[in-house]
Formats: sequence, structure tokens, C-alpha cells
Amino acid sequence: MSPNVDARPAGQPVDTLILHYTGMQSAAAALERLCDPAAKVSAHYLIDEDGGVTALVAEEARAWHAGVSAWRGEAGLNDRSIGIELVNPGHEFGYRPFPEAQMTCLIALCRDILGRHPIPSARVLGHADVAPLRKQDPGELFDWAALAAAGIGLWPGDPAPIAVPAVGEAQDLLQRYGYEVPRTGVLDKETKAVLVAFQRHFRPGDVSGALDGETAARLKALLTLVDGGVPGA
Repeated sequence: MSPNVDARPAGQPVDTLILHYTGMQSAAAALERLCDPAAKVSAHYLIDEDGGVTALVAEEARAWHAGVSAWRGEAGLNDRSIGIELVNPGHEFGYRPFPEAQMTCLIALCRDILGRHPIPSARVLGHADVAPLRKQDPGELFDWAALAAAGIGLWPGDPAPIAVPAVGEAQDLLQRYGYEVPRTGVLDKETKAVLVAFQRHFRPGDVSGALDGETAARLKALLTLVDGGVPGA
């Protein structure tokens, strides 16, 4: 068990699931860090590439995995989330696909968690989704489509590209889905970082941060899934 844990706020339900990669050179190094009091970081679960699961923090407690984070206008997501770390060297140390054994175990664990907590599909997220200026994980090689096919999270499918919206409209749509993005009407650094995070999750074939018709189509498809559509779409 990790010592890096404290209590959730009184009465706070768990309504968010956040997936991470470890971003370290080995599973042993990741486990050591997650259990090191000096590191001040932890997660509820660690899943090795061979599918082995280590429980580090009880689900009713707050693990320290998301850091400075926000979703749908709510900050400090450690208070309300469960965090799962997937062993993977990450972009810094030789990023690679997540093995089938690891994904199979993740799906089983997520189903168990969703059976215990009322987590909406649109709140099954990556660390990059809730902290796009700081994080990239679990990244574009993570198979979000397979997860959604197993009933965990959402996937927009492959809709045909649409007309590229104005930047201000795209910022509004991203914010409606849940991302923290400024409404400047300009494709600034923050907005591009959010677009990259969105693409890592929902359009992994292109993570350039460009605002194009395919990205816009997938964003509107997701909004259709969560709130019945976008006026004027």
C-alpha cells in the first residue's frame, strides 16, 4: 500500500475515473515512486504490462494522482476520482502500445470500479484530458476505442469531416464537453494544448493540435452522445 493518501472531502462521491501511464523505465521504479513518501504521488491501482494488478490505495480514500486538474469546471479531481496507473515508459523513455494482457486486466478492473461507483461514461478520462498543459498520458497509443467497446468511456466513431468551426465556437464546444479552455477566439497556446489532449484521446491518428474538420466532427459526435446534440450542427 502507498503511504501517499488522505481522506476525501466528507460526502464527496467518486464520479470520475482517470487513467495514467507511469512514464518510467520499469514497473519496479514506478512502484517504488508510488510508495515513496517523499514523492507525494500515488494511485489507487497499478497495472503491469503482463496484467498484474497492485492495489495501492483504498477506493474510499484520496490518492494523489491527478495533481492540478479540472473537468467541467471542477478543480482538484483527486477529491472525486479513482486513478489507475498503467506501466508504460511513456513519451520520454520509449513510448509503446499497451499490451493485450494489460488492456484485458484494465477492462476487468474498470468494470469492477464502475459497478461500485456512479461514474458517467463522459468522466472516464486520461490525465492529459484533465491537465492538458502538463500531461500527455496515457497518450495516443492507448486504445480508447477498445475500452469504449467494452462499455467503459465514450468513443465518437469515425464521422465524416465537417466545416471547420471558428476558434471561438471550438473553444465553446470543448468547454461544453468538459475541457478547461479559454474562450479567447484565438488559437493560442492553451487552446492548442487542449486540442492535442482531445486528439490524443479521440483522434489518435493526428495529434498536431490543428483545428480541422475531422477533429470538429468527432467533438460534435461526442456532444451528441452526452447531451443529445449541438444546436445548429
